[in-house]
Amino acid sequence: MKVRIGISLGAGGTDAPQDFAEAVDRLEAAGVDSLWLSELVYSPLVEPFIGMAFALARTQRIKVGTGVAVLPGRHPALVAKQLVSLAALAPGRVLPVFGLKPARRRELDAFPLPAARDGEPAARRGDVFDESLELLGRLLREEQVTYEGPTLSVRDATVGPKPDKPLDVWLGGQAPAALRRVGRLADGWLGSFMSPDEAGAAVKMIQESAAAAGREVDPDHFGMSLPVAFGELPAPLLEVIRERRADIDPADFIPQGWAACQEIIGRYVANGVSKFVVRPATPGVSFEEFLDGFTTAMTPLQT
Repeated sequence: MKVRIGISLGAGGTDAPQDFAEAVDRLEAAGVDSLWLSELVYSPLVEPFIGMAFALARTQRIKVGTGVAVLPGRHPALVAKQLVSLAALAPGRVLPVFGLKPARRRELDAFPLPAARDGEPAARRGDVFDESLELLGRLLREEQVTYEGPTLSVRDATVGPKPDKPLDVWLGGQAPAALRRVGRLADGWLGSFMSPDEAGAAVKMIQESAAAAGREVDPDHFGMSLPVAFGELPAPLLEVIRERRADIDPADFIPQGWAACQEIIGRYVANGVSKFVVRPATPGVSFEEFLDGFTTAMTPLQT
């Protein structure tokens, strides 16, 4: 497995518009593998697809991904058009990762599901996600697509020239249904808020689901979003943890400091996870300080 480690700027606020360009330049100059953009609608952060386009146009080497963008509520044809356009402009540097719903519940209204058809019950978000992934995958790989599904449809749809190497679409999620969806429909997985042992069990579940569907997820396509703390965790993060993982100690998946981050990454790798998105979990750490620590502690771990 190739260990690769990128950076997400969202928690530190450095992908707010006034700071974003300088941060992108410094990441490129430092040789950081990848930049990941959070989808937080009701915030000052740069919108992920806009940020991807800006960062890719400004750089020559760094890869840029969404970590994690919401798919249900976006029409797959528009998403496919955005992705193939970016891939044509910056070959090999576009890393799309999608999820079922936004990280903040109050942002669900920004991603409305397609209206139910006459006489049919309202669509469930998980079903729309499955349908969206199926249609997105076809649009990214086929020259022309006609599709009529329970909630989505296109006729003779084309989105432009496809990249020489098809784009890989990864998914987030940690619930069993989400992990099975990765195995059935996706090319990779970016987890979060899971201990190394839990991540190993998730990798196994994904591969079992893939095998049952007659497919395989590349063993090199399993990742983890990893907050790194430098002191007491802030209240908003603790609230998210209580909502999503009240069952385990945050120390099981949020290392304190770079040495602890090195140690836990080794444990993730031993459990089959080789791609990482590291982000600051606590305020008060400047972008310069975080990047210096990252290049010293994380870059040597890459293989």
